[in-house]
Amino acid sequence: MLTARCIWQQAEHNAFTDLIWVKQALWCVFREGSEHVSPDGAFRLLRSADLGQSWHNIALISASDADLRDAKLSIDPNGKLLILGAGALHNRAEQSHQSYIWQSDDGYNWSAATPIGEPNIWLWRMAWQQQPQQSAQCYAAGYRVGPDKLVRLYQGDSPLQLAPLADLYSGSYANESGLLFEADGTALCLLRRDPEHGLFGVSKPPYTDWQWQDVGCRIGGPQWLQLPDGRLLACVRLYDEKVRTSLCWINRQTGKLTEWQTLPSSGDCSYAGMVLRDNTLYVSYYSSHEGKTSIYFTEISLLG
Repeated sequence: MLTARCIWQQAEHNAFTDLIWVKQALWCVFREGSEHVSPDGAFRLLRSADLGQSWHNIALISASDADLRDAKLSIDPNGKLLILGAGALHNRAEQSHQSYIWQSDDGYNWSAATPIGEPNIWLWRMAWQQQPQQSAQCYAAGYRVGPDKLVRLYQGDSPLQLAPLADLYSGSYANESGLLFEADGTALCLLRRDPEHGLFGVSKPPYTDWQWQDVGCRIGGPQWLQLPDGRLLACVRLYDEKVRTSLCWINRQTGKLTEWQTLPSSGDCSYAGMVLRDNTLYVSYYSSHEGKTSIYFTEISLLG
């Protein structure tokens, strides 16, 4: 049985995490609010210089006109720390949602929010790809909020220049996603659908044609990474038997998901951040298994 320690529970509802290693420290971001959905959602940022043993409050990002949701951390090619998040707007006369970027040189001082993408397209997570003799490109998949469901891929030299590239999927309610790029330029996508099973997608440049396979179960809050040996390890919410947060292997040939390690969790949970350093996997996530919805952190050795 894996153990995990609670690293934050000061708000009424603490959820939707991400994790990154940069500037010789782990950084964890998540949403604070009075409820799972509430107008006061804000982003709390913590920093740990000792690989998760102790955490220090660094910043709180809020907005007077929106519930801020699903912060995702990234680092651009110039070393700038980025937060991507969505605002569920209080005034919905013209639109209901807008994606934003916040930027910081040191992680402590953050810019004002810059709107990116298209209105009512919820950009989920950024991924960077570096091809030989080319500048690094930023990609993000976003899903339309409201009728006419679709998932759209965006590309740009920077997050501030993201432009629509292709529609990846339409039809059923597909939404949250994770993007990975392999050394040969192949793009991989792990995609949530509700209430259907999740999907595993593969595409070659220029990423306008995608092949999809059923992962075999319903998933939520997908995050994943590729190990040095090529294996694909995801952290998702699973719904069978009891709702829980689990680490799962993804078979790149069949697309099927196999549960490997269940993290201490239940109920309102998941939305992990993952960092791999040497042979240790560090994971942030949230859960309500101890009563209050709180932020948890664990580390898992991948040796053996």
